Amino acid sequence: MNFTSKKYILASNSPRRKELLTNLGLPFESRVKEIDETYPTDLERADVAEYLAAHKASAYQQDLQPDEVIITADTIVCLDEKVLNKPIDHAQATRMLTLLSGRSHEVYTGVCLLSQEKSVVFHDVTTVHFRELTRDEIDFYINNYKPFDKAGSYGAQDWLGLVGIERIEGSYFNVMGLPVHRLYEELLVF
Repeated sequence: MNFTSKKYILASNSPRRKELLTNLGLPFESRVKEIDETYPTDLERADVAEYLAAHKASAYQQDLQPDEVIITADTIVCLDEKVLNKPIDHAQATRMLTLLSGRSHEVYTGVCLLSQEKSVVFHDVTTVHFRELTRDEIDFYINNYKPFDKAGSYGAQDWLGLVGIERIEGSYFNVMGLPVHRLYEELLVF
């Protein structure tokens, strides 16, 4: 596909999102601003992910040139009705992974495409099934992989994903932080 009519900007430092856009063949540059990631407490699941993606995009709106499209994303992990964001320390990561152990949970990624003319916000959801994790496995993972930049305290593409995920229902790439199949469809009509 020819994506050269616009200039795409990924508003993320995520190496996973950069890799996925590169593999999609989408030419892009990265721009990153520090943005508050708090959200209204009355939002649930998909609404949280979409709100955060749109909120991030709005921080770039004033700086957009006529040919530019900002791509923002936010991934959250939900266990029952509880949102598990990025852990702040080892203890919080341990609590999150202990909660996820032996259970299934949902991963929501909200995405926003924003230009001077329009905005599109969408999300995808994937169900992830974890096997029982031992305390030693959890400690090993946290000590060696430092998952403090990952929603739910884990990355599907690294050690814990390799040994802990029994199965996934939905897009694996969504769990990595970007539902590339949905993004591609949206970019075709944006």
